[in-house]
Amino acid sequence: MTKPQKQIHLAAHFPGVNNTTVWSDPKAGSHIEFSSFAHFARTAERAKFDFLFLAEGLRLREQGGKIYDLDVVGRPDTFTILAALAAVTERLGLTGTINSTFNEPYEVARQFASLDHLSGGRAAWNVVTSWDAFTGENFRRGGFLPQEERYSRAKEFLATTNELFDSWHGDEILADQASGEFLTDAKAGSFVHTGQHFDIHGQFNVPRSPQGRPVIFQAGESEEGREFAASSADAIFSRYSALEEGRAFYTDVKNRLAKYGRSHDELLILPAASFALGDTDEEAEELALEVRRQQVSGATALKHLEFVWNRDLSSYDPEGPLPDIDPDVSDDHISKGRAQVRMYRDPVAVAREWRELASANKWSIRDLVINTGNRQTFVGSPETIARTINEYVQADASDGFILVPHITPTGLDDFADKVVPLLQEQGVFRTEYEGSTLRDHLGLAHPDQTAGEQRAAS
Repeated sequence: MTKPQKQIHLAAHFPGVNNTTVWSDPKAGSHIEFSSFAHFARTAERAKFDFLFLAEGLRLREQGGKIYDLDVVGRPDTFTILAALAAVTERLGLTGTINSTFNEPYEVARQFASLDHLSGGRAAWNVVTSWDAFTGENFRRGGFLPQEERYSRAKEFLATTNELFDSWHGDEILADQASGEFLTDAKAGSFVHTGQHFDIHGQFNVPRSPQGRPVIFQAGESEEGREFAASSADAIFSRYSALEEGRAFYTDVKNRLAKYGRSHDELLILPAASFALGDTDEEAEELALEVRRQQVSGATALKHLEFVWNRDLSSYDPEGPLPDIDPDVSDDHISKGRAQVRMYRDPVAVAREWRELASANKWSIRDLVINTGNRQTFVGSPETIARTINEYVQADASDGFILVPHITPTGLDDFADKVVPLLQEQGVFRTEYEGSTLRDHLGLAHPDQTAGEQRAAS
């Protein structure tokens, strides 16, 4: 019997906390004016995407004591932008990253529950932890929590917010509210939580939302992060977008679900994916290379190398050879607030590997950075990209992709107009929204339903 084709999930990431965007391109727009966010969201909704994703930046990143040259100066508050987007969209999900290290459960639960009501059940929370004291300097607590305690706090933080979301029970409460009758049940919204990180009790003042509670995303890739996602998340924002590594990550995380009493379809895996789209594959390849060259100037190449070497390399020629000195492996890192620093667990080994690559290919420093970083996930004509996306999803390398264009706010337009119709023709992507909430779009059960009840109702 032929296995039915999986339906593809697509979302759009408005970039800003990464090096993807080409700021110098004349088509690049503002990252603080609301019109940019509105255009991006309307394009995603026109294409019937599941949701829009906003990252969070709690402090501008620094390198050598200066603001990093590709960082975004000005990042509006996530909740403010998502609330405004709820007014200019009707079905698109609204996902925001909010830190569990520097916030409190009651405040975050109230904000997300309010957004879920305001949007008619379209809110989602990407739960992250903070890893560095540099960001923590903006907050009273600082960045003192070691990794295992950060995840411990995050797990209890999420459990506590779920207790608050669930403190309003049953359809009869919502029915009483809808009819305008006075609510006399003093227990509605009552909560008590005592744990290692939080000891709170009181009354939660936002009733159950249209989708029960917001969808939960998680973005960690460590052992602790994978377990956290398998136990508690509805979806993972993954960085494993290549076919083989995507399949390995997909299999690993999905196989962890059973011990938490969950089935494979209760957790979606959605890698971030950049793309270069041309009328032909050849045109797309040329565009991809040009974009990478725009993303990596000589100065940027040196800054990127400093992530690994942990030294001031400003005296080196970016068009020359790599440094022959080894990285400084001290804990005091030259790059502040950059996630890439954590990716290089063994900088000396990485430096050795990069020298070998540069020597074998006759690459300069800039050539190396162009060829080892920020490569687009999908490059080709609309037909090629549509086919490749479908192949990845059907091969269980992902359940779909969160697309990150290199131009905002218009960088999603061609994908919506040229690639999405091809996926629709193949029968693997919706032509219309079938539900009104984000849980509907993602095929996730309402918290008051089992997965089986949800599938039976659909």
